[in-house]
Amino acid sequence: MENVFKFADELGPLKVIHVYEPSIDLKGILVIDNVATGPSIGGVRLAPDVSTKECFRLARAMTLKNAAAELPHGGGKAVLFGDPKMPKPDKERLIRAFACALREAEQYIFAPDMGTDEESMAWVKDEIGRVVGLPRELGGIPLDEIGATGWGISHVVDVALRFCDFELAGARIVVQGFGAVGYHATRFLTEKGAVLVGAADSQGTIHHPGGLNVETLSTLKQQGKSVVDYLEGERLDREAIIDIPCDIWIPAARPDVIREDNVQRLKTKLVIEGANIPATLEAEKYLHAHGILCIPDFIANAGGVICAAMEYQGANETLAFQAIEEKLRRNTEAVLKEAKNQQKLPREAAVDLASRRVRKTMGLRRWSLF
Repeated sequence: MENVFKFADELGPLKVIHVYEPSIDLKGILVIDNVATGPSIGGVRLAPDVSTKECFRLARAMTLKNAAAELPHGGGKAVLFGDPKMPKPDKERLIRAFACALREAEQYIFAPDMGTDEESMAWVKDEIGRVVGLPRELGGIPLDEIGATGWGISHVVDVALRFCDFELAGARIVVQGFGAVGYHATRFLTEKGAVLVGAADSQGTIHHPGGLNVETLSTLKQQGKSVVDYLEGERLDREAIIDIPCDIWIPAARPDVIREDNVQRLKTKLVIEGANIPATLEAEKYLHAHGILCIPDFIANAGGVICAAMEYQGANETLAFQAIEEKLRRNTEAVLKEAKNQQKLPREAAVDLASRRVRKTMGLRRWSLF
């Protein structure tokens, strides 16, 4: 079999599309993994170091995430090569061109991800119309503004604590990646009595055992500053976020930040994967072997895509939040009960749950993947 099919297995991917337009240095990739349950939803990620492999892994995570959440959508993902901090006119030109190039890829619905936002999705809507995560002014439910993913994470934590030996009140939280997901997750959790003691972004880490003010950190980020500009606490390099002792550690940035070569540095009791594929399988096996509960990404961070799917169906913010709470609490409990009863990794239990749902739908189709 040719190397182009090196990612292929029984679930997909259905299509891998590479997009290139040299006049504006447009280089992008779309992976439509599996659309047996409906058109795929997955964010557009803008970063200088993305790859086809990363795009495929993210698309597969979306297949499993959407299936676990019982949404009428399959999994897909798009990545664009570039600096997310590029001048706005250049970014707009790039995203508009990418949308136009994928106009005929009707099995994929655009959504925001790292490096893109509601405004980016407004550009996509203007070009091709097939998009979710729009600004409120265009009838969307602004995922980042309301904190849909963070809202879901707060409920996942609540259920996961039933399988841990500590309470949320007074629990120390560390978040790696203080963007929209990291901010809202810590906002909801600290409102319930948890304490944020460490936060990191691309510029570095801030650590304060006495507690960091979530809103002050958010204001700094809105001003274009870094968490290390916080006036109190110890300033460290960004990799040091792994070493801060805590009860709940939330990766909310890039893939593979926890690997075999650094997982032993984690000093925590519970890991909630706010980002997509933030830990390698080997790292998750290490956590499991050492009694650290790890809730996999496509269970923990599904709030965003549930909200996006609800928007696509014309629902409002209130209904979206209700659906996020209900689905994530139910799925987290189901996964952790199976993991405990079957003595398996939470990820294995989660993959089994989602795969069963995908395969059942595939069995009802003439062609299994679409």
